[in-house]
Amino acid sequence: MYIRKRTFLAMTAALVASTALGFSAHAQDKPVVVYTAHNSSIVDTLLPMFEKDTGLKAEVVKMGSGDVAKRARAEAANPAADVIWSISGSALTELADILEPYQPVDHDKINPALIENDAWTPYTGVVYVLAVNTSMLPLEEAPKSWAELADPKWKGQITSARADSSGSAMQQLQGVLTIFGDEGWKVYEGIAKNFVLSDSSGAVPRYVADGETPMGLTLEDNALQYVKGGAPMSIVHLTDGTIATPDGIALVKGGPNPDGGKKFIDWALSKSTQEVLVQEIGRRSARTDVGGPEGMPNLTELNLVSLKSIADLGGMDALLEKWRAATGQ
Repeated sequence: MYIRKRTFLAMTAALVASTALGFSAHAQDKPVVVYTAHNSSIVDTLLPMFEKDTGLKAEVVKMGSGDVAKRARAEAANPAADVIWSISGSALTELADILEPYQPVDHDKINPALIENDAWTPYTGVVYVLAVNTSMLPLEEAPKSWAELADPKWKGQITSARADSSGSAMQQLQGVLTIFGDEGWKVYEGIAKNFVLSDSSGAVPRYVADGETPMGLTLEDNALQYVKGGAPMSIVHLTDGTIATPDGIALVKGGPNPDGGKKFIDWALSKSTQEVLVQEIGRRSARTDVGGPEGMPNLTELNLVSLKSIADLGGMDALLEKWRAATGQ
């Protein structure tokens, strides 16, 4: 009887252990769900690296920044995502109540000048530029400032993303309102009259490279991809104020795979990943130990603008209402 009892207990312990291991293996196999505003080429470059480096799988849902924020907010009671990856810091601050503060590995290497809120971590420094198709418009004749972009002669010649779906377009609006103060809306309305609107900031340099418009307001790294690819494109850092802000990465509160989400964030902020972001994608690293993209000016050489917050500018609803009026949407 004693032998049988010991045998039964051993079998029970083995069953419990194997069940626990089964759950552990299942958790390890569970994918990390990531919402991102990165364009497809960046996701296609980085996602295989993540899976190879960590052994984890990721399901990436790509949307515009505004749609990422709206979906995460709508799902707050039952989150489907673990991580929000690469949307503007200001948009993440607006979502702070549905994010889980997480201090990643190598947090001490993150540029403190980019840190704005404990709910999210700077992922890269995003620089906003004017992309110019030099086969359509010689660089010396192109506008060099926001003020010049408002000239009526540029009507229908400037591509911009929509501020109601693109975080980068919203930050460009914030930049104009910050630079020009009381005259901000007047200047922006002049620029907006010259816009051809696209669905995303990533589409802007494609419009310019394809010759649909001679100019476009976009991200430095998006434009650099076309320059490196041989497009007849040059990059202008606007003299009356270059916008350079952090985009961020954040853990969603109550997400289905928080451990996987933390590993994704650690990987995204690792030195090796950040070096790829700079060297192959043209982003500015959030780390102090990684240099900038080749051929681009140091940030210290530019007239950088520290943006007023969305709240300070009247709140998101008011900004979008005025943006729609300015653009005739």
